[in-house]
Amino acid sequence: MSSTNRSRIARVALAAVLLATGCRAADPTQEAGEAEMTQRVHTQLMFEGQAEEAMRLYVSAVPDSRIVAIERYGPGEDGPEGSVKHAVFSLMGEELRCIDSFVAHEFTFTPAMSLFVTCRSEAELDALAAKLSEGGQTFMPLDSYGFSKRFTFFADRFGVSWQLNLPHD
Repeated sequence: MSSTNRSRIARVALAAVLLATGCRAADPTQEAGEAEMTQRVHTQLMFEGQAEEAMRLYVSAVPDSRIVAIERYGPGEDGPEGSVKHAVFSLMGEELRCIDSFVAHEFTFTPAMSLFVTCRSEAELDALAAKLSEGGQTFMPLDSYGFSKRFTFFADRFGVSWQLNLPHD
């Protein structure tokens, strides 16, 4: 990856973090350790043009979920007009953020980081697994495992990894 692309990715990531958290850029005159602490930690998902499609799938599949806010790139801004500059969505009360990267990059999501959902029933787990895993890659098929009554681990069609669990009674 060229240093120009790395620099552009870094600028996009920094802008998204600052926008998502409401933080100000660091004051270069501050001493180390004096920076303002963040109030919360949020999961941020970076897509290449599919952020809105992914969000809509997630909130349609997961009960008690909704899109909270979407900010789009406008005319003359760095990203393609209409694409997601920054969005917030809630899955069962957990807020996540996402962006559309307008810079092609050589990385994507990894199964080492996943969204873990504890389901209330077999029907709920089956419905979530069917909808979210469609077109994705299964790492652990839906089955009964020693650590849970039913469990599955997969990446959805966008590459985001999910672990769906139905614990023992």
